[in-house]
Amino acid sequence: MMDIILAAEPEIRLTAFLSVLAAMALWELAAPRRRRDIPRVIRWSNNLALVVIDTAILRLSFPILAVGLAVLAEERGWGLFNIIEAPFGLAVILSMLLLDLAIYLQHVMFHAVPALWRLHRMHHADLDFDATTGLRFHPIEILISMAIKLALVAALGPPAVAVLLFEIILNATALFNHANINLPRPVDRWLRWIVVTPDMHRVHHSVDPRETNSNYGFNLPWWDRLMGTYVAQPAKGHEGMTIGIEQFRTTRDLWVDRMLIQPLRGPASGHALDTSALTPTSRNSLWTLENTVLGSRATQKGTHDETTYVLAGRSGCHTPPASTGQHGTGH
Repeated sequence: MMDIILAAEPEIRLTAFLSVLAAMALWELAAPRRRRDIPRVIRWSNNLALVVIDTAILRLSFPILAVGLAVLAEERGWGLFNIIEAPFGLAVILSMLLLDLAIYLQHVMFHAVPALWRLHRMHHADLDFDATTGLRFHPIEILISMAIKLALVAALGPPAVAVLLFEIILNATALFNHANINLPRPVDRWLRWIVVTPDMHRVHHSVDPRETNSNYGFNLPWWDRLMGTYVAQPAKGHEGMTIGIEQFRTTRDLWVDRMLIQPLRGPASGHALDTSALTPTSRNSLWTLENTVLGSRATQKGTHDETTYVLAGRSGCHTPPASTGQHGTGH
């Protein structure tokens, strides 16, 4: 049975991708969360063209991808789960959790390292936020991400089916949590305990660096809460917040040719360690990132306007600047 599923991997992944994309597109039409500012045809045509470019470059650059490497690792006994005696079900669950944690840490890294932020900011430069935003990544970022994933698969030796399930779920949740859909607020508060919701991830696409450098999770929401990078709500609310980054705010910047050269344009401002334009309150995001890297377990809760920030503390050092304003909803 597993052999049949793995043999049909391309068809399964394509069917799942198109089904979720179509479902999100229809949901966005039926119940949008925010008013659309840019015509759909401009953004969708260029974002989907980028998917074709990314896929072609990826296939040409790597002779084997993650699922194929997992099969090879199993055949040759590579990686942790092919060395230790672990029940199959446990190996699948642990592999998916570790892969998701790696995606979270990789995302933090792409925000913290200026050269990587130049690549990743293209994802953030979308001027609207919908399902196709979740597909908008620079080809070089895609190649780096795949190299990291292959190294992790080789080291872990996860069951191939775990890798396939993880990639299908990750693609589906990326489309879901970028979708411009209006979930009932009680549903969102409950759902964001088990999966990253659109309202939770939309905060990450705010033009405000405090919010851009938060909510890094793509699938599971637990890492942000554990690492102190969780922000419950945007300070200006979901209807009032501005999507994107300070650079690249013209419609022409949404065209695929401009997207591809964005890493070469302008300064690498706005990354997580950039303090040049931060107010004292904004530096809370920097404290959070520093403590995530240092592995500090102390936490401090700070607030700003209607936003709830869960910030990591820093033992033995100065305390971060205190936020001011009202407490948010918390979830």
